[in-house]
Amino acid sequence: MKIYGVALLAVCFLVGKLLGNYLGAVLEIKGDIGGVGFAMLLLIVSNIFLTKKGWIIKETKTGILFWSSMFIPIVIAMAATQNVKAAISGGWIAFVAGGSVTIALFLLVPLVSKIGKKPDTQKLKV
Repeated sequence: MKIYGVALLAVCFLVGKLLGNYLGAVLEIKGDIGGVGFAMLLLIVSNIFLTKKGWIIKETKTGILFWSSMFIPIVIAMAATQNVKAAISGGWIAFVAGGSVTIALFLLVPLVSKIGKKPDTQKLKV
């Protein structure tokens, strides 16, 4: 039944790519705008909907989880390759913008990692 998870992922991917290409055409931009994001949102929403309805079995859920965990790194790697090509053709401003954002986010990691943690109120008593 993992095949149903793969089928659901494929449908979500195709619909997401279609929406991304349509959005690009509406905004008169060559290419896909957010197709992968739409696909992941569709996968999450459909997974929740099917689970609430009781139409999804454990094996199907396992297939969805497996392929969605494989899907994200692969698509991000593909998108990163496209972004590098666009950055090279865009000039130095793209490198400066990307580099400054990356450095800023690295500096924010310690702050973000503290969000949601409870303060350590119990000290080790000797």
